Amino acid sequence: MKRFKKQYHNYNEILLFREGFFLLLLSLLSLSSSSQNKSFPFIPNEIVSYEINYNWGFIWVSAGEVSFSVKSSEVYGKPALTLTGEGKTFPKYDWFYKVRDIYESKVDAQTLRPYSFIRDVNEGKSQINNAYVFNHPKNEAYSIIRQQDGSFKKDTIEFPLETYDVISMIYKSRCIDFSQYKKDDKIPIKILLDNAVYDTYIRYFGIETIDFRGIAPIKCHKFKPYLIEGTIFTGGEDMTVWVTADENKIPIYIESKILVGNIKAVLTGTTGLKYPKQYMLPQD
Repeated sequence: MKRFKKQYHNYNEILLFREGFFLLLLSLLSLSSSSQNKSFPFIPNEIVSYEINYNWGFIWVSAGEVSFSVKSSEVYGKPALTLTGEGKTFPKYDWFYKVRDIYESKVDAQTLRPYSFIRDVNEGKSQINNAYVFNHPKNEAYSIIRQQDGSFKKDTIEFPLETYDVISMIYKSRCIDFSQYKKDDKIPIKILLDNAVYDTYIRYFGIETIDFRGIAPIKCHKFKPYLIEGTIFTGGEDMTVWVTADENKIPIYIESKILVGNIKAVLTGTTGLKYPKQYMLPQD
């Protein structure tokens, strides 16, 4: 990861040399408030953690863990947020399907529009290392992808307005005002992934009360994101997400089909929440 970040930052410096004056001018002309957008249901230093359970046949096992974190940052002299998602299998299951994934997105602190994105994926025998730098005034993203032979391929991708990477889209989705939607509504989203822009959506299923793992019954917004087929997930509406119907809008329970079997993600811990929790985890 450190080596790839070094390669990425070298490429980033080249892009800043080419586009930097234009972007710096825009940042100086824009509103440069240092305060966090108060409409977001999260703040810097928030961390949410999950246990990943894997099912193959009739057996469920606790196979790994995932965490998402928010940190204050700065890009082009403007307030920004660094959004990071990290996932890994527990060592005792690495023989079966080893996962060591890191996703990192730097976004504008007021709009969540991404400035840059790094994807460092190690899943089984599959490795994916790429990075994007977003130029929103030109609606272009500059990518660098490590090839199988170790060389790096550079490219430019055009994207429409309100396009996000997979991490910034997760946090953007937490800002959705579900009160504006009714059951079975589709909420459109645009994601840049693997040098292509995908028009996808979230299908809303309304409010549902769930009770699991000792957590008191809690009202949640239920929805299904339309997944892009990849190294783990099948395509289509094969994932269901329950997000707390409170001010924090924390994804509390997720279940999905994958290429081999099924997985469940269960919330195990939170720190740095913006609002008080309306539920208690078993270890709280």
